[in-house]
Amino acid sequence: MARKFLYFIAFCIVLVISAGIVLSLFADKLTAIALVPSAEFAPVAPLEANAYEDPALWYSRPGIGVNDPARWQPASATSGGKILVPPAKATQPFAVFFVHPTSYLNRSSWNAPLDNGGDAEAERIARIYLRGMASPFNAASEIWAPRYRQATMGAFLTDAPEAEQAIEAAYADVLEAYRYFLSSIAPDTPIVLAGHSQGSLHLKRLLAEEVRGSPTAERLVAAYIIGWPISVEHDLPAMGFPACATAEQSGCIISWSSFAEPADPASILKIYSTSRSLDGELAGNSPILCTNPLTGIYGGTAPASANLGTLVPEDSMEQGEIVPGLVPARCDARGLLLIGPPPTMGSYVLPGNNYHVYDLPLFWANTKADVIRRAEAWQKAA
Repeated sequence: MARKFLYFIAFCIVLVISAGIVLSLFADKLTAIALVPSAEFAPVAPLEANAYEDPALWYSRPGIGVNDPARWQPASATSGGKILVPPAKATQPFAVFFVHPTSYLNRSSWNAPLDNGGDAEAERIARIYLRGMASPFNAASEIWAPRYRQATMGAFLTDAPEAEQAIEAAYADVLEAYRYFLSSIAPDTPIVLAGHSQGSLHLKRLLAEEVRGSPTAERLVAAYIIGWPISVEHDLPAMGFPACATAEQSGCIISWSSFAEPADPASILKIYSTSRSLDGELAGNSPILCTNPLTGIYGGTAPASANLGTLVPEDSMEQGEIVPGLVPARCDARGLLLIGPPPTMGSYVLPGNNYHVYDLPLFWANTKADVIRRAEAWQKAA
């Protein structure tokens, strides 16, 4: 599932970056040549015990200060110009563990390096992603976002055994970071798990193998598994937590994948249907989990007027402003989130009107309100 899904995403990104050049012949092979590592796979040694004690292995954690990308605040568009959105505060302390999506595109290695500051371009992209995707969660009393030896994009473009090893190595780092995160926060602090794309892939497994059935499960406010398909029939039971059925529910899972209309998700759905789920079965035509981010409820429809604010980025994606009422949201029968006519968000809209890169920015303010509401609901139920 992992390789096939990100294979399609990677191919789409190549098309977008290619400035409109249509790779109509040998597209898969050309994409693989561009991104699949040419070097032999070098086994990734496990990190040393307590490696994540080192602040250098975190993009975000308590004590980083003004350079913490997850603590970034956007501006709000007003009739008189732009004003800084004031940081929201939750009445209930909670801690967030956020895993960022694929930022490493280099084909010189199967996994992103951590030593010597890592790959400069991957580090730059990761921080941009965190500004736009982790910032909706920064009402938290603590937010932790690890650096990890993520699988390079090219690892998802091949069936070579090295690719699976790269994904396993990335997950091992995420697991170690998560365990250190748990050991570092107060034992009664509620937690939020959040990620996007490759980050969500690792969190999906983490929920099934590490959180489910553990004492920590009772502390889960919610898991935001965004930009990665979850089969309601074949994945959700194995993850051990239900889909969020109400806006005030805690201990549940939230997920969506955004498409403008007319949407053409045929390639995504084909890959999804032929992929193995957590229970070992093919996903087939089973519905994909779709939480409506404007209501916080599984399925349903909400108008653009319910959108508290979309983070509309500059083309560099390094800055942006909050624009209320920009897009509606509707979960269709397949489990895709449809957002109406294509909004102007930037240069990284993928073919088929796939707004994968903008899944969280589209609903920035509603996501911020959602996590605060669920943290407070967790406290009331505790």
